[in-house]
Amino acid sequence: METLPEGFARRSAEVNGTTLSYLAGGEGDPLVLLHGWPQTARAWLRVLEPLAREGFSVVAPDLRGLGESARARSGYDKDNQAEDVYALLGSLGLDHRVHIVGHDIGAMVAFAYARRHPESVERLVLADVAIPGLGLERAMDVANGGRWHFGLFMTPEMPELLFAGHEHEFFRKWFSDLSATPGAIDEETIAEIARSYSGVESLRAGFEHYRTLLADGEVNRTWFENGGRLTMPVLAIGGEHGAGTRLAAGVRPAVPGVVPAVVAGSGHFVAEEDPAEFLSILVPFLHGKPAVDTVSA
Repeated sequence: METLPEGFARRSAEVNGTTLSYLAGGEGDPLVLLHGWPQTARAWLRVLEPLAREGFSVVAPDLRGLGESARARSGYDKDNQAEDVYALLGSLGLDHRVHIVGHDIGAMVAFAYARRHPESVERLVLADVAIPGLGLERAMDVANGGRWHFGLFMTPEMPELLFAGHEHEFFRKWFSDLSATPGAIDEETIAEIARSYSGVESLRAGFEHYRTLLADGEVNRTWFENGGRLTMPVLAIGGEHGAGTRLAAGVRPAVPGVVPAVVAGSGHFVAEEDPAEFLSILVPFLHGKPAVDTVSA
């Protein structure tokens, strides 16, 4: 039986041609949390209750095809996933002036949401990611020091065949390599993630998030080249040993007011490796206080 913080429950909704499972709790200003890969909404467990205490109505969905959400056959481009989230929030009556926090793939969806529905976004937080069309391509360029996994994960069918039956070993290695805090992602969590992503169909749904990245980048570049800019307050949080300040630098041309922040000592999983420090940066920003540039402060 899933154990959730007090006041939170798991629910599901039929939206945008699929079924999304989500965690919800708290009362107040709407706040949506979008997890990354290879995770689920449970990535936010350490910050759900503190955010609810801060006066937010928190919604944390399992992204399309992941966790307890339906294994959709298509629709994994970030614009369509933004519409998943928009429809989910609309079904809850929370689609007006929302705060959005996204990590990794979830941050790509959050960016698409803000680009498509800027009038609905109060504040936007991007955490440890490179945005397609605005820096991701450099991170994908393995010939010039980019990470190896993008090309493999984007290849149809091949990664499912390679990783099926080895999910636990692979994810243990993945979290070890991307974390700078030993034990931040514990064995129980890794086992739960491996269970959630196990089997060819679940792995396929996970890798589909990667298979749209080139198209996602083209959409963002076209928007930017045609004068698109985000003007709402935007905070870019990187782990010291993760994206660091590269995230803010990458999006700044399209987000002139972006403020960088760095979680000292953290790797990629900033909300899990140091939830207290993550919250100390996040909460004041969500409450409307000027974002603190922790890089030059």
